[in-house]
Amino acid sequence: MTELDPKAVVIRYVNAVIDGDLDVIRESFAEDATWHYPGDLPLSRVWTGRDAIVDDFLIGSGSLFAPGGAPKVTLVSVLADGDRVVAEWEADGTAAGGGHYANRCLGVFTVAQGRITSVKEYLDTKHAGEVLFPQQG
Repeated sequence: MTELDPKAVVIRYVNAVIDGDLDVIRESFAEDATWHYPGDLPLSRVWTGRDAIVDDFLIGSGSLFAPGGAPKVTLVSVLADGDRVVAEWEADGTAAGGGHYANRCLGVFTVAQGRITSVKEYLDTKHAGEVLFPQQG
């Protein structure tokens, strides 16, 4: 496969999330990638390594949603400048506790050699906390 430009790598990744294509999701990340999830929630930390990002963070957060309530992701916009790509998406789903999760997120992705090497995500962590972790509020 020809190496994709950084913007195409991020679009391919987000489309894989939308389609539930775990193989493409996993191959989108460099082995030593990092994902910074902000705030003071149980998910908030710098996730380090492809396996931790995919298995523990992305797949693991699925347990926060009701069966069949996993968030529907919609890509809103993508801007690129060299190896940095900013993607905006909406996530709409039903939390395990029954609450409606509707968040608009922004990720600043860094891409090298056709793989995502880092993500800094920005979102409404207050909404995420209230809906996904109501027992802590």
